[in-house]
Parts: sequence; structure tokens; C-alpha cells
Amino acid sequence: MKILLADDHQMIRQGLVMLIKQSYPFAAIIEASNADELDGLLQKETFDIVVSDLFMPGKPVIEVVKHIRDSGNKVPIIILSMSLPERNAVRLIRAGVNGYLNKDTAPDELIKAIEFVLKGKKYITQEIASLLADAYLGDTDKLPHESLSDREFEVFQLLAQGKTPTQIAEALSLSINTVSTYKTRIMDKMNLTSFAEIIKYAVANDLV
Repeated sequence: MKILLADDHQMIRQGLVMLIKQSYPFAAIIEASNADELDGLLQKETFDIVVSDLFMPGKPVIEVVKHIRDSGNKVPIIILSMSLPERNAVRLIRAGVNGYLNKDTAPDELIKAIEFVLKGKKYITQEIASLLADAYLGDTDKLPHESLSDREFEVFQLLAQGKTPTQIAEALSLSINTVSTYKTRIMDKMNLTSFAEIIKYAVANDLV
């Protein structure tokens, strides 16, 4: 088995490697330390499964997922995150992720999740299933950021990380004018007036 493991913290990668090796001792585990490395490796090599952190330096991980799926690559993808499930799970599942785990539960659930997705199933907790049902039924009790399109949400997250419009344009292969248009839409939809408010909102809602 060939596994691609992506996380920007070396100690977390080491811990996950040890955990995976307990159940899959002969697996070849290739490591990536940021989203751009993750994207590059997926374009060059074939893997049986991907286990990736959600928030890493480089382009948004959800953008990598969409790029993978748009290219026809069906490799199973499990996302690990420290943020609350409702903040990102629905967008990620819709983008093509096969499993979503909170890092706090990863030691207990990661191997089970790997076994599930390798069989072609999705590993979705009861909580996430409920969130998907709410999204499907059109739950109207939404937070401001949930009104953003996927692309607007990606730009929002990069702005919240302190990226400049030029850096965002490079990361997402957009023009600076397009990024500026997205920034205006984001502020209008979320009723925010400054970068400081974007960062404050993102931190308060576990979005970075």
C-alpha cells in the first residue's frame, strides 16, 4: 500500500506514521509538509489513499481536493482537522473527500476510517451526517461565512491567514482584479468592513 500523508507539523506526521504502521507495517508512506507539495505529489505519483491536514501553508486544501477530482483521480481522501466539524465538513464532503476526522479522535478512529474508505465507503460520523442532511434540506440558520461560494470561502480563508491579494492570486491562479472582486463580495455578504474584522471572525469561528 502507498499512502500520502500531509501535515505541516513534523511531530504530528511522525505520530501518524507510527499509528498507521501498527496496522499497515509494510505500507510505503510518502510525506508532504504543505498543500502545494500535496498537490504536486498527487499530480506525479499514484497513491492508494491520502491522509491530509486541512489547514497547511500554500493553496487551500479544498482547492487541492477539487483539482484532484476534476482531473479524474478517485484516490480516497481522509481529512484531519482541529476545527469543529460543522465549520468545514459539508464543503469538504461535497468537494469529494471520503472521510473527515477531528484530530482529537484520530488515534482512535483513523485506522477504522482508512479501512472504510479503502472499501469504497465514506467515513462520516453521525454529527456530520446530520449536518449534511441539514444542508440538503436547506437549513436557514446559517452563519455568515456559510453564505459564501466555495471560491469565496477559499479567498476568505487566505485573507484570514494574512495573505495579500497578490499571494492569493498566485495560490489560486487568479488575477488580482478577480481576487479584489471576491474580497468585495465576501465583505458585502458577511457585513465586514476591514481585514481586521475578517481575521477576528475567522479566529472566533475556528476557520483558520
